[in-house]
Amino acid sequence: MTQAPAAPRAARRRHDREIVALAVPAFGALVAEPLFVMADSAIVGHLGTAQLAGLGIASALLVTAVSVFVFLAYATTAAVARRVGAGDLRAAIRQGMDGIWLAILLGTVVIVTVLPTAPALVELFGASPTAAPYATTYLRISSLGIPAMLIVLASTGILRGLQDTRTPLHVAVAGFVANAGLNAGLVYGAGLGIAGSAWGTVLAQFGMAAAYLFVVVRGARQHGASLRPDVAGIRACAQAGAPLLVRTLSLRAILMIATAVAARLGDADIAAHQIIMSLWSLLAFALDAIAIAGQAIIGRYLGANDAQGAREACRRMVQWGIASGVVLGLLVFVARPLFLPLFTSDPAVQDTALPALVLVAVSQPISGIVFVLDGVLMGAGDGPYLAWAMLLTLAVFAPVALLVPVFGGGLTALWGAMTLMMALRMLTLWLRSRSGLWIVTGATR
Repeated sequence: MTQAPAAPRAARRRHDREIVALAVPAFGALVAEPLFVMADSAIVGHLGTAQLAGLGIASALLVTAVSVFVFLAYATTAAVARRVGAGDLRAAIRQGMDGIWLAILLGTVVIVTVLPTAPALVELFGASPTAAPYATTYLRISSLGIPAMLIVLASTGILRGLQDTRTPLHVAVAGFVANAGLNAGLVYGAGLGIAGSAWGTVLAQFGMAAAYLFVVVRGARQHGASLRPDVAGIRACAQAGAPLLVRTLSLRAILMIATAVAARLGDADIAAHQIIMSLWSLLAFALDAIAIAGQAIIGRYLGANDAQGAREACRRMVQWGIASGVVLGLLVFVARPLFLPLFTSDPAVQDTALPALVLVAVSQPISGIVFVLDGVLMGAGDGPYLAWAMLLTLAVFAPVALLVPVFGGGLTALWGAMTLMMALRMLTLWLRSRSGLWIVTGATR
């Protein structure tokens, strides 16, 4: 067998080191985020069923509101990484500050919107009369922390663009510990009940935002970057993020349609669907860590006018995505009988979930490619294509999913539609990556 040339092997090792150095801490930070909700649930759950139900509704609304603005992290990562690749750290941090100012503006708008409409939003989500007051209280107080949450998103994007995923990991872990301690103290020690849990989360979020701002401001002063708001820069950040907002909303619509269809299939089906979605989300964190590395690395290569390096990095990350997907898929397939009893003892729910989990396992290599190429194109600033591709995916998925109950299909058929959705995403992303149209070099796209 002919051995591979030394240079390509050295390039692969270099890419591997970069991917691991960025992806592993990113995965830790991603996993830490849902632990906030888990800690709140564990503490509030001991107050009573109505309080826990209220927390569940309010948390769903908050998570939806914040996830809509995840483009603050994605767009900032790509823009900052390009400037880093071009060797202009001052402009990179200045670009990141525009993202932070945009986060503050958007957070303020959300607060002004949520405070007066909280009761109506809770009612819209179908809260019971006993849970609604608790949900409204938690939502109103926690909404005060949304600007901090959005600052965290934008600041995370800055540090990722600067090729630093360790600091976000440290801040996320510290934030989780502070959140758990504050919640326990305010809920039980101070006797504030569910309001104490909300205030604890708000304080933890502002603590995280302060930690990020300390790091970013220190870097700005070191490199002489201005901290003042720049209207043109903020507008540019909003324009870069708009296509990613469309992409995110389309993806959220897909997940909401899937849940709505599962609810129409029956109690066992919706219960099994929720279990599978929790696993699917956990698997997504693992694959999204590679995508985050892709955003930072690709942006840097393109900013340095190294188109060939960007192509090689993309190819290597796709290989990582496939390999990770295969490993995760095998784990899901083997662990199916052990995984389900952790969530339910109902045989009907287990029997419904088992065949659908096979599809989840089989589709993981596809998901690996999708997440990686999604990250690559985000790193390249190719947001408009990502928006149109996701709208197309939504247009195909929606009728297919809605026809599942019409033709008597069950949960397995629904997850077949989900697998089709991921396959279509893979096709659109692969065609774009093959075209090379995403490769636009320079400090700005």
